[in-house]
Amino acid sequence: MIHQLLVSIKEPFLKLVPVSEPECIIGAGSVGKLADTCQRYNVTKPLIVTDQIIHKLGLLDSSFTSLSQAKIPYSLYDDVEQDPDYQTVRHGVEQYKSNQCDGIVAFGGGSVIDCAKAIGASVKTNKDISRLPGLLKVLRRLMPIIAIPTTAGTGSECTVAAVVSDKEKQIKQSITDPFLVPKVAIIDPAITLGLPLQITAETGIDALTHAIESYLSSYSNTYTQGLSISAIKLIFKHMPNVFANGHDIVSREKMALASYQAGLAFTRTYIGYVHAIAHQLGALYHVPHGRANAIVLTHVLRFYQERSNPKLLSMSKKLGFDSSESLISTIDELLEQIEIPKQLKELEDKDISKIATAAIKEAFGDYPVPEVMTTKDCERILTKLLNTNTPTN
Repeated sequence: MIHQLLVSIKEPFLKLVPVSEPECIIGAGSVGKLADTCQRYNVTKPLIVTDQIIHKLGLLDSSFTSLSQAKIPYSLYDDVEQDPDYQTVRHGVEQYKSNQCDGIVAFGGGSVIDCAKAIGASVKTNKDISRLPGLLKVLRRLMPIIAIPTTAGTGSECTVAAVVSDKEKQIKQSITDPFLVPKVAIIDPAITLGLPLQITAETGIDALTHAIESYLSSYSNTYTQGLSISAIKLIFKHMPNVFANGHDIVSREKMALASYQAGLAFTRTYIGYVHAIAHQLGALYHVPHGRANAIVLTHVLRFYQERSNPKLLSMSKKLGFDSSESLISTIDELLEQIEIPKQLKELEDKDISKIATAAIKEAFGDYPVPEVMTTKDCERILTKLLNTNTPTN
């Protein structure tokens, strides 16, 4: 089919593009090493990119202290919203330039880290953010970006992508370039201890989706598959623990590690139909990305299972299951245990055709999926997500 042909043609060229790994500093209290990290990378005045909730909760206090004690001035940009749009990035670029910053500290979840990467790309290319979505539009070294994730899920601290929203068109756009990988990822499980259970659950399944879609990708290899299997096992073991006891710092650290491993995997293999559908739900209804992935995940896996996909079976066997159905059922049980809804209350029947068309268009020729889905296949999946308590048109 044309989709598979286009994906296979791109593969050898994409393999020629080297993808670096950030320096990873992991462990409770590691955020206290921020000043030392800035000094090692010659950052004398960072722009701290975050959101107002994180700021008001005081999660940045230890970072402020670390920088102040080292006499490192900084500029705080805390206006990042969920699914940041072009204007949010533009304001960050203006603040970076007007304060003569020379590095970026991204302190937050995926939206914050993606926004920080987009700010860096716009500054260094001297291009408006609207001109950067797509593949290899940056192509130059950025200022040092230090990513401090406050959730265990997106993996943005180690990926080549930054997702921004075009709110006028109601779509999400991805900037994909190896130069977007942050220089350093500081992974401190202590700052995730107070994370609400719902966010813990949704971001954890986001990491699970990354690991699964990476393994199933036709671009996956022994290295990435090993990362995926490790991440999935960690999530199966520790996700129930952190949901039951959010202050279990050992399980929090293991979930953060799983998110990082899944990020390293999928940034080398791309994603699949779960993300393609979830992106449309996020753009149209502003559904949190992790929740959208979680609701869609097993439906897409069952689509692959119905076609007896060998990679799905291979992954299941490596995880210790005797069949792909056993794996999917285990995921369903986990989703129920952590109280992920089975339907999407925001979804309207009249939007299904538009969402399916956009999802298949997003994936076409770019996502190395194990089985090709048609628009009608996608519509059938979306129909299953309708809130059964809401009458459909």
